[in-house]
Amino acid sequence: MILDPDAERLLVMVREAGRPPLESLPPAEARAAYSASRAVTQPEPQEVASVTDMAAPGPHGNVPVRFYVPAGVAGDSAQPCLVYFHGGGWVLGDLDSHDVVCRHLANASGCRVLSVDYRMAPEYRFPASFDDSVAATRFAFENAARLGIDPARIAVGGDSAGGNLAAAVAIHAARGGLPKLAYQLLIYPVVDLGMTYPSYQRVTEGVLLTAATMRYFVDLYTPDPAQRSDWRGSPIRAADLSGTPPALVVTAAADPLCDEGIAYARRLEQEGVRVLHMHFSDQIHGFLTMGKVIAASGLLLDAMGAALRKALTAG
Repeated sequence: MILDPDAERLLVMVREAGRPPLESLPPAEARAAYSASRAVTQPEPQEVASVTDMAAPGPHGNVPVRFYVPAGVAGDSAQPCLVYFHGGGWVLGDLDSHDVVCRHLANASGCRVLSVDYRMAPEYRFPASFDDSVAATRFAFENAARLGIDPARIAVGGDSAGGNLAAAVAIHAARGGLPKLAYQLLIYPVVDLGMTYPSYQRVTEGVLLTAATMRYFVDLYTPDPAQRSDWRGSPIRAADLSGTPPALVVTAAADPLCDEGIAYARRLEQEGVRVLHMHFSDQIHGFLTMGKVIAASGLLLDAMGAALRKALTAG
């Protein structure tokens, strides 16, 4: 597999640092390692107009959220909003791990962004993260007036496990569980907890997220295999995807999730959903948050911002 030289350079840095595979670590140590990597891989955060920490009520208690208003938004008119769910295998990540991403997306799209710190495994297993994600999305609708959000222009999005949650929330909304969503942004999403797609056999070593790493995350999130066929965890197993909002789906070749992401984009299209599918044949999973080393991260964020702006700008 031919990789972007930036991605190759990052993988060399990881090998030289002697970082152990995440699946070899207990969750607390994996979280610490993931957090420590930010200083090496993430660029300086962009300035935005404002950042406010809040809490959304949910069935398991309050859900911490962080609300971004982009720089240069003129006037007091209601603006679009992206509800964003961070990646990290439902085990890693928080509001800080994706702060750089959310700031960039806010400025690139002109949207307000509501970042969600959903409950994570193994302390809270499936479907707690889904429940929190639904609750946070409902919070955006119910508080639209005071937050300057146009409720007709609310999107959901996320990377990896966050893309999984965004896809599931979009299905839930299409089934009437939430008001209508305007867009879904799915960045190398997990859409099938069965882990049977061919890319699981191809991507087994040499990158940060391998098939073994995904099994580690899925085992922590859904230790009961019987739950893995539930569409809230495996959106591609939903009986019907029609009625979900237009989608941008991003996939990367050096990623065990590659083939299921491609399959999801195709199925959305087959069921009448407008889809923009961006495939990076030379990239690794996780490159979105590695913009200090991998220049394609900034290019992707700008492209996603442009797609959101086009999809959500009134008129």
